[in-house]
Amino acid sequence: MSENKEKKPENTEEQNKEAPKTKTNDLTHDQKLKETEDKLLRSLAEIENQRRRFEKEIKDAFEFGSFNFAKESLAILDNLSRAKIAIKNDNVLKENKDLEKFIENINVIEKDLISIFEKNRITKIAAQGKKFDPNIHQAMTEVEEEKSEAGTIVQEIQSGYMFGDRLLRPALVAVAKKKNSKIEEKEEKKVEK
Repeated sequence: MSENKEKKPENTEEQNKEAPKTKTNDLTHDQKLKETEDKLLRSLAEIENQRRRFEKEIKDAFEFGSFNFAKESLAILDNLSRAKIAIKNDNVLKENKDLEKFIENINVIEKDLISIFEKNRITKIAAQGKKFDPNIHQAMTEVEEEKSEAGTIVQEIQSGYMFGDRLLRPALVAVAKKKNSKIEEKEEKKVEK
């Protein structure tokens, strides 16, 4: 009798694990082959995508790894410009006979720094007289100007720079606006009330 009990299948975990296997056994060899081939192709495509992503990240790291350094280096150029203006406006220094030589030396340093920037694809953004572009300019103020068309940059407060095709720092600018006539101003005040 004990032999009969062993022959009777009991509901065990082993049988439950075998149940899904029979479903895969139902697939033909061609279906299994196609399924395996599909998985292989998807894996290869994912590996290729990952390889491209890594290559792009490496390229970006080489191209823009010095982005923060370049951005902070702009302060040197700004300070040289401010120093020239301060020296020219200082009454005591104006009387110094070596003032022109000193300013000339500052100009040489400034030109060298600009040359280094240009060799490393850091270029100044043209602003004065250009149409305002919010992608590369930052408007600090609007100036009523009859001679210029509205939206034109009339003053560059601080130079902007590009690092390759990336914005390193926007140009801080003053933008022209049309002068409002007194009648238009009164109408605007009535609308606001």
